[in-house]
Amino acid sequence: MTFALLKEGKTPPDHRAVLSPTSMTDAQERYPKARFIVESSSVRVFPDVAYEKAEFEVLRDVSAADVMLGVKEVRIEDLIPNKKYFFFSHTIKKQPYNRALLKAVLDKNIELYDHEVITNKRGLRLIGFGRYAGLVGAYNGFRAYGLKHKLYDLPPASILTDIDALHGQLAKIELPALKIVLTGTGKVATGAAEILNTMGIKKVSVTEYLTKTFKQAVYVQLGIKDYTRKKDGSAASNAEFFKDPSGYESNFMRFAEVTQLFIAGHFYGDGAPYLFTREDAKAENFKIEVIADISCDVDGPVASTLRASTIADPFYGYDAKTETEVAMDAEGAITVMAVDNLPCELPKDASEGFGEMFIEHVLPAFFDKDKDGILQRARMTQNGKLTKRFSYLQDYVDGKE
Repeated sequence: MTFALLKEGKTPPDHRAVLSPTSMTDAQERYPKARFIVESSSVRVFPDVAYEKAEFEVLRDVSAADVMLGVKEVRIEDLIPNKKYFFFSHTIKKQPYNRALLKAVLDKNIELYDHEVITNKRGLRLIGFGRYAGLVGAYNGFRAYGLKHKLYDLPPASILTDIDALHGQLAKIELPALKIVLTGTGKVATGAAEILNTMGIKKVSVTEYLTKTFKQAVYVQLGIKDYTRKKDGSAASNAEFFKDPSGYESNFMRFAEVTQLFIAGHFYGDGAPYLFTREDAKAENFKIEVIADISCDVDGPVASTLRASTIADPFYGYDAKTETEVAMDAEGAITVMAVDNLPCELPKDASEGFGEMFIEHVLPAFFDKDKDGILQRARMTQNGKLTKRFSYLQDYVDGKE
């Protein structure tokens, strides 16, 4: 079986890769019957020569491969019929902008495996770039805070070499006694917490955060039961919330009244309550000054996220009174960071981490007859049709939604 590492074709260019030269070497050693080839790329963070030095063939045409490994969506014109593809398709939530892509996948009889739905038997994701989104998102939050208040000037994460360089820059700054809220408990929030902890920012309990005044910067990390509550007053349940969040309402405003920096790293599902609305943000006791919205659900649970921002221009302002975008440092505005491809700012570290997870959790399935059902659960299309698990997308493919 031949696996091909694809070049990334989207614009702006994505420098990440599913497998680094080191990861590919590890994969080859573990599975000597497999063959790995590399599609030549001028934008990949690892140059072609790095794979050649690792004794892998670099080609301009990889159409002979059986399995194609990409990160972002493959351009429709680049899709090769009758192949297996791995990439983030951004279709499972019926994203309108990728309907044509999924239709083309079906028309070309491609087996599509979406990285986002590679899960274990309990439905927990096994691979992803979440940690790196959290790392860069938290860094960008502090960068925005410094620029807004003219306290310090951190360089963009995209010009730094690795995670250690991020930590090195943050070690140079001095923070006032601000309060920081971090929402979420998954990989994204864990990455953000890694930044906070390495900076030496004290973690406090919900009660302490809401009732005490501190002489140094502190943060609180919130789970579902902290920022939501049952409408009927009964005990909250994470399992119930994920299954059907319609019986819940936001309990976040008590934090907004005492917080200066909000790092949003939570998962937002259909029907879940907004953390705060545009009306909430107009309240005089709404004290949040900077929001690093790593989750980046536009017009969603974080009302100030009007649009996704970019790596080149990561910040904008939100005027709560007019509900409009303004300059990031406009008087009275909430400064927003809502970059939706944060791991791209750390392409080397992100690629190396992703490759380790892919080798650990996905590659074995090709050689053990998929005994744990990894491929079966992640397979979105087969024989020109949606698989049973993803049949809910049929109306979306047909243009009826």
